[in-house]
Amino acid sequence: MKLFRTVSPWALAIAVLAVTISPVSAQWSSWRGPHQSGVSYDTGLIDAWSVDGDGQLWRVPFAGRSTPAIHDGRVCVVGRVGEGITRQERTACFDAFTGELQWDHRFNVFHTTIPFTRVGWSSPVVDVETGNLYVHGVQGLLLCYDRDGNVVWSRSLTEEFRRISGYGGRIHTPVVDGDLVIVSFLNGSWGDQAVPRHRYFAFDKRSGDVVWISTPGGRPLDTTYSTPVVAQIGGRRLLIGGNADGAVYGMEIHTGRKVWGFGLSKRGLNVSVVVDGDRVYAAHSEENLDTTTMGRVVCIDATGFGDVTASHELWRVDGVPAGYASPVIHDGKLFVLDNSANLHCFDANSGDGLWVHDAGRVGKGSPVWADGKLFVPEVNGTLQILQVGDDGASVLDSDQMLMPDRRDAEIFGSPAVAYGNVYFTTEEGLYCLGDGEGIAAAPKTDDEISASGNGPANQIQIVPAEVVLSPGDRVDFAVRGFDANGTPVSVGEDEVEWELEGLPGTLTGGVFTAPAGPEVGNIAAQLKGTSVHSRARVRVVPAGDQLETFDAMSSEAGSNSAPAAWIGSGGGKFSVVDLDGERVLMKGLAKRGLQRSNVYIGPPSMSGYTVQADVMGTQGKRNRPDVGLIAQRYILDLMGNHQRLQIRSWAAALRMEKTIDFAWEMGVWYSMKMRVDVEDGEALVRGKVWQRGTAEPEQWTITATDPLPNLQGSPGIYGYSAALLYYDNVTVSGEGQAD
Repeated sequence: MKLFRTVSPWALAIAVLAVTISPVSAQWSSWRGPHQSGVSYDTGLIDAWSVDGDGQLWRVPFAGRSTPAIHDGRVCVVGRVGEGITRQERTACFDAFTGELQWDHRFNVFHTTIPFTRVGWSSPVVDVETGNLYVHGVQGLLLCYDRDGNVVWSRSLTEEFRRISGYGGRIHTPVVDGDLVIVSFLNGSWGDQAVPRHRYFAFDKRSGDVVWISTPGGRPLDTTYSTPVVAQIGGRRLLIGGNADGAVYGMEIHTGRKVWGFGLSKRGLNVSVVVDGDRVYAAHSEENLDTTTMGRVVCIDATGFGDVTASHELWRVDGVPAGYASPVIHDGKLFVLDNSANLHCFDANSGDGLWVHDAGRVGKGSPVWADGKLFVPEVNGTLQILQVGDDGASVLDSDQMLMPDRRDAEIFGSPAVAYGNVYFTTEEGLYCLGDGEGIAAAPKTDDEISASGNGPANQIQIVPAEVVLSPGDRVDFAVRGFDANGTPVSVGEDEVEWELEGLPGTLTGGVFTAPAGPEVGNIAAQLKGTSVHSRARVRVVPAGDQLETFDAMSSEAGSNSAPAAWIGSGGGKFSVVDLDGERVLMKGLAKRGLQRSNVYIGPPSMSGYTVQADVMGTQGKRNRPDVGLIAQRYILDLMGNHQRLQIRSWAAALRMEKTIDFAWEMGVWYSMKMRVDVEDGEALVRGKVWQRGTAEPEQWTITATDPLPNLQGSPGIYGYSAALLYYDNVTVSGEGQAD
């Protein structure tokens, strides 16, 4: 039984107030620093240093590509580790003053095409209230660690919400504000979220429950990694970020409701915005919406977006291709590093160009301003320290970092400043620079916000906003109220009417008991006598035995295109069709996007089960499809063009892989079976394939072992539709629940 604890709106408001305006020693808790601007007020920082020489306080071996999070004497980083079958993602925390390792957590990569060299893409973030650390891994794990490195909770964004990640590795850094940890990604899961969009997910930072989901934009044009910032503008606390549809959006932080949007680019935005007062500064390097010029720096008026006739662009500069590094703003100057590592300085009020400095060859890591200097990383292993003036910048120091084989040690992250020192990661080490003379400055506090809103509830929110349940599970939903500005207000239980929408089960007040699954639907709540309402999404999936024959599903156009409770089967990629007198699931050729799909049919906590299905491929000109099964984050793949059978984990790196020749015919049904057992610290991964209607062979067709086992994971089906492929009689059997 699952019982979710409720939180009153007043408790929420008080907690938000305490976290956002209390003086805290937030040294560099998030990737752009305590003020989300790339600015530190520490003084006495070094002017020069040398590798393994003066000015280097310590260095530890570490392969990273993101920015450290520094708080309470810790430097926390995310990166990659291992060789061959031992390759993993890694979170580690070191003593900020000595570099001594405090804890180290290594975890597997799966269900992604991101290669090993791009593991550790996003930056960690520390919650300064609890000391917890949040990490978004390339495989889609959102991990919450306590101060000692114990995992408090985790969410598998790929298996639960069908997070989409491309080969490029672009994933998003989490943001912590109040009681929320927010992360965005492209996804297409089920129901009204089956169509892929760039969505923002807010989780309760203590429990991991979903608080809200926001879809502010349209069709995504890329995978992106713009990290939102939080700002107090016009009486609202807003989350402001660049979107995969090429626009910048402002959303209420407590609800996710879109307040405004500003179109900018014909491609997705990777650059994080920077906010100064009520101005938002953004940049990109793709084609502009209104010109063919590549790249733009723009200043947006973030107030008055209710006036649709007004222009909210205060100034722009076209032709600056700054598509990766985020701007820095300080003392009326905006510093922008373009893709070729040219550092541009603009008057932040007018947009007038003041000067340009050549900082290297490739600009992707974001600069940091501190102590009258700019610390500018360059991809090819160089860190420049610049003295900044009104008329230009002069180089105080430039140091090159190299790998053992003498090639450049790449730098993609931004420096971090804390305790009067400068910290940064490269692919060969984590560095701490200083001379013992630096002075750590107390951070400025946030603008004060009201503990409670004014007036009646203009909107309500059901928490948790989305759940996946087993039959018989119980959830105690709560309703929170917010005024017109998105600030919490009180809502009494007697003011709310509850209703089930398309969902069997029992609902008494806000207490829901799940029916036998699989089922999907909504829990609805409405303020009595008003049109103010909210919905929570519910998916009921058995954690044990399941059977789907598709016979009960309609094959008519416009009907359910696939089992509604399966993650990733919607959006038009799959459909139920009549074939040779039986109803089956077909994966067609995608009209847009990738032909490869994973579909997850159970919660990621499952283990110790067997998954089986009947499958058939067809010939499309010279192409044949791949088709297979998923169990415990491994894939059993029947490969059409190659005529092979493969077990693998992490397709991009093939960390664990076993392949055998296996001839199979198109237009013929085969049965596939897969099982994973963990014994003596190793995973035994086994698969069978035989022609349907013939006797199941006693021996497994293919067997592989993994010394770094996946202990749990969702069952599912896999397909690469180079030509049409079909599934039938999908079963999951076994205990099905991990510890």
